[in-house]
Amino acid sequence: MLRLEGGNGYWLETQTSVELEAGTTLLVAGSLEGRVRASLLNETTLHFFQAVPSRLTGLVSTGEQDFFRQAIAMREYAFQLFPKDHPAALKMREAVRTPGNPSSGLSTRLALLQIFAGAFGKELAAPAPQREAPDAKERLRAIIQNNPPDALLEIPFSELARTTGCTPRHLSRIFYELTGISFRDKRAEIRLGKAQELLANSRSKVVEVALESGYKSLSLFNLMFTRRFGTSPGRWRQKNLAVNIETGSRRNGTTGRAVAI
Repeated sequence: MLRLEGGNGYWLETQTSVELEAGTTLLVAGSLEGRVRASLLNETTLHFFQAVPSRLTGLVSTGEQDFFRQAIAMREYAFQLFPKDHPAALKMREAVRTPGNPSSGLSTRLALLQIFAGAFGKELAAPAPQREAPDAKERLRAIIQNNPPDALLEIPFSELARTTGCTPRHLSRIFYELTGISFRDKRAEIRLGKAQELLANSRSKVVEVALESGYKSLSLFNLMFTRRFGTSPGRWRQKNLAVNIETGSRRNGTTGRAVAI
């Protein structure tokens, strides 16, 4: 768990990015290949601690150990973001303000462990796994098949869980089974696909494409697009416009040249 104590920054992964402000707290599985990048505008301070459930034998039950192993594969649990006014973020703030080394006292370590467990909410508080309706997967399949991809950008994950009639944990599992990627990664894929379409078929400026695709920052859009496709949005547009123009020229029996927009 990491808390951005001061300044601003970004959490960056291959297909997704999140802008962070002071006070934001993150819960990140150690298997995720991501990093926090400080803003160029100011100094950034991070406080963090690490919890390893597999080492807490005698304290963490077998069922809870299974839950954490599954959570590593479920992006909705492997990465969580808590705004500065969330209870987990507020408790983290108090814990890191404890005088001295946070890991030096048993009471402080127990407090940090409570914050970690509390980040999973009712999933760990439940006395036994909840039996899911057998048709939840089919309801999700129908939603995916009968709606345009952009619909997943409009519906929150919690609302999708209520619609399908299952818990967020089970929804993460069946969503991955149906699509091969997590809900979060699917949304990132849809946004970048929408950006490609706008770049290729409109004269909108790159900053307008970024906003239309759901990115609040042009720099983040450029970074995520380049990571995904290996080239900047502007260069991708120029190359694909050139291909379209050349194809049309051959069809009409005339000559033409690409014009960068």
